[in-house]
Amino acid sequence: MNTQDEDQDQDQDQGHHRGPGRAASGAQAPPTVGVEEEYFLIHPGTHRMDPAGARVVTRASAVLGDLVSGEFTQYQIEGKTPPCAGPGELRKELTRVRAAAVAAAREEGLRLCASGTPVVGGGVPAGIGDHPRYRAGADQYRALLDDFAISAFHAHVHLPDREVAVLVTNHLRPWLPLLVAMSANSPFHQGRDTGYASWRAVMRSAFPCLGPPPYAASLAEHQRLAEAMAASEAMLEAGMPFWDVRLNPRLPTLEIRTMDVLPDIDDTVALTVLVRALVVTARDKAVGGDPGPRTEAELLRAAYWRAARDGWSGAGVDALSGQILPAPVQAERLVEYVRPALDAYGDTGEVTAFLRRLTERGCGARRQRAAAAAGGGPGAVVDELVAATAAGRWPPVR
Repeated sequence: MNTQDEDQDQDQDQGHHRGPGRAASGAQAPPTVGVEEEYFLIHPGTHRMDPAGARVVTRASAVLGDLVSGEFTQYQIEGKTPPCAGPGELRKELTRVRAAAVAAAREEGLRLCASGTPVVGGGVPAGIGDHPRYRAGADQYRALLDDFAISAFHAHVHLPDREVAVLVTNHLRPWLPLLVAMSANSPFHQGRDTGYASWRAVMRSAFPCLGPPPYAASLAEHQRLAEAMAASEAMLEAGMPFWDVRLNPRLPTLEIRTMDVLPDIDDTVALTVLVRALVVTARDKAVGGDPGPRTEAELLRAAYWRAARDGWSGAGVDALSGQILPAPVQAERLVEYVRPALDAYGDTGEVTAFLRRLTERGCGARRQRAAAAAGGGPGAVVDELVAATAAGRWPPVR
């Protein structure tokens, strides 16, 4: 569910409330972006999660202020960036926030771990964070939350026109499974290999309020659907949906929430600017009168499952053709689809370098499995994740 505390969201920074402005040449400047990352707190001796979220947030907030907060469980914290103009600024802010969070965890004798699921152990109801919304969720979803500890990264793209944002959401829906495959970083859960690249995506699929957003032809239809979901008790609040693409309830941004959290900051930056290019491409289509494709919900659900199972090494439903294509081929088609926006903002190099890294070393799930296969088992996976999270990059491929 990743029900982060919206009351501590990025609205303390007014940057997301400014329009995108104009570049010096007179062309429209790129919309700002922001990132939220969720991390597990790990005891280095046991490799298990530790419910020290409140203490670590207190320490980190002395440096970061509201850019760090608690999360759904006490086993996690969340770091967030202010609005950023481009990849250079985003990388700098992510590095700063990550370093302060790592230091705060170490001061409590713990380590920070960027993985979509905990490798060893799992969450329990007693570890739920102290917030009325979290307690309401536990009452509403009951045993579904008994072991619900997952970590994501969310990308925000400035998009203040909510009517347009709903149509942009329609355009993004068929691409979401590919984002799952590209970011898959959660093959282990409770000490065992699940056989999936993103077990986090599988855990989320059990909830009626999570997953791809519904198709809606207007903001009014989008709101009616959310209200009906809330009335059925499948969703906590109509004004705060947790679909994988949502109109942020407090910020003038479109928020993409489908990705596993990643240790490598360069990967996070590249995915964020790729998402921005996709949003901008969809925005231009929506403004031009294209409401977006009506991708069948059943096919989209199947594509999610396939992406969660196989990650970057698998195949899935291509958003442009409907064919079953390998994830790398789909990614190449996505880059070509959004290339005008990537080129206009100078982001093409970031994205092509990311795809090259995926080709050379695979997604996070492959890296985690390689660490386990090297002989250390789940404990070695945690150690590698902890080291990569602190360094902001995966170690060189052995």
